[in-house]
Amino acid sequence: MSVKFEKETVKTTTAAVADAATKGHDGLLHGVGQALTKGGGPNGYLIAYLKQLQSNPLRTKMLTSGTLSGLQEFLASWIAHDRSKSGNYFTSRVPKMAIYGALISAPLGHVLISLLQKVFQGRKTLKAKILQILVSNLLISPIQNSVYLISMAIIAGARTFHQVKATVKAGFWPVMKVSWVVSPISLAFAQQFLPETTWVPFFNIIGFIIGTYINAHTKKKRLAALRRKHYGDGSGSGRSRSQGPVGGRPGDDYGRLDDRRPDDRRPDDRPRY
Repeated sequence: MSVKFEKETVKTTTAAVADAATKGHDGLLHGVGQALTKGGGPNGYLIAYLKQLQSNPLRTKMLTSGTLSGLQEFLASWIAHDRSKSGNYFTSRVPKMAIYGALISAPLGHVLISLLQKVFQGRKTLKAKILQILVSNLLISPIQNSVYLISMAIIAGARTFHQVKATVKAGFWPVMKVSWVVSPISLAFAQQFLPETTWVPFFNIIGFIIGTYINAHTKKKRLAALRRKHYGDGSGSGRSRSQGPVGGRPGDDYGRLDDRRPDDRRPDDRPRY
């Protein structure tokens, strides 16, 4: 989520983070605070990141989103045991996801959320907060999720309008349901407990965790379907492998990528996150 930064706000946040990190000496939260702030000093990692968001917001978000998107794909492959044909988890999708995060997701989110914050700037009433959540979920989330699904279809090998449309149609509502559950809770939490300067790393962490879970879950389902198809029914109901996915047309076999084994073809048009 994009925010505007003022020097005074960053100084206030610096003091708050440093103070939080130095309170108490036990527990996991103290250890995390120490790691983030280098013992509560003014040169902590979190403070340095917030300063970069202030001075170079778009560049910082692009680097962050690209790194997290690539790492998310790698971790999801590791969790789901989804290896490339060479037997490792660093598939060709990892750099593709990093490019998507840096060049598509980050700039799009930067523009949309900047507009949202301009509209609600200075409005702190309960009504304004609820309206901000509604606008975010009913206008911004559909745009971001549609672009996400289109990008995922192309990364997965879709090359025709029919293939991209099928992916978006199959994945839009499941993704929206997740957004409508997670987004209001996380945004309400941020509104109530976090200074706006920390919203960007907070939403990055939330998005990374949820995205990794969805990606890994989808990979597991796809691999299970492939195993059932390969071992459960060797004849495959008489359909030639060249016909592509179930219910598809010749030429719709866009699941066969350069980093997949010959039998690792998608059994249907479900999106791969």
